[in-house]
Amino acid sequence: MSPPTNPWPVLKGLGRHRHLIRQLARRELSARYRGSLLGFFWTFLSPVLMLSVYTFVFSVAFRARWPGASASRTEFALILFSGLVVFTLFTEPILRSPSLIVSNPNYVKKIVFPLEVLPCVALATALFNAGVGFSLLLAASALLGASLNWTAIFVPLTLLPVVLVSLGLSWLLASLGTFLRDVGPMVGVIAQVLMFMTPIFYPLAALPEPFRRIVGLNPLAFAIEQVRGHIFYGRPPDWLGLMAFIVAGVGVGWLGLAFFQRTRTAFANVL
Repeated sequence: MSPPTNPWPVLKGLGRHRHLIRQLARRELSARYRGSLLGFFWTFLSPVLMLSVYTFVFSVAFRARWPGASASRTEFALILFSGLVVFTLFTEPILRSPSLIVSNPNYVKKIVFPLEVLPCVALATALFNAGVGFSLLLAASALLGASLNWTAIFVPLTLLPVVLVSLGLSWLLASLGTFLRDVGPMVGVIAQVLMFMTPIFYPLAALPEPFRRIVGLNPLAFAIEQVRGHIFYGRPPDWLGLMAFIVAGVGVGWLGLAFFQRTRTAFANVL
């Protein structure tokens, strides 16, 4: 029996498989650090080390500053880190998605398995890591005396369309990566370009006007600027922009899932 191409029944099925998604995500997180000396502590140590490197390069070597912020390197580091967490949440599932089906041929050939949950598992682990990242951000802000604003409660809402777009692209790339093995390396290159075309290491306002408009078309630019505004500057959401982003996220998610469902019947033929 062929899988339904209408995404709506599949979305309802994802709700029924939420325990499976949780179990697979937990198993993946445990396997990632199994046998290592520091184990799960790497979840905290890795972002802290990368944050230290980026902070040195951009605030010490390049002397970068955020408009309206103090000259404190600590404040620079916290603002930079918030952008990194959002960017990693978006790209982590996408980078993994082209190999999800290829690396699990038994799920395709030998057992009846809801393949559509695999990108959801990748997203679940990314959400866990993002939760750790934001927890570190809030803890560091409190310990270092940085001001925290009540508008930080809007961060999950602002991240909703980021999650939707990432999941939709993950479904799309998981399918394409099964047929075209060049998709994985291509996505890696695009992610590297996207990192520097997103205002992570610099504020959007620092760009000249023509370039600001171009970079502003990047939906991640909107999300990162909004998250920083919520946490550090006490700004409420740009409701019009956020609603437009959510609608676009729903559209991307729906199209990605529909494409995945339409092509999944041919996965076994190429594995």
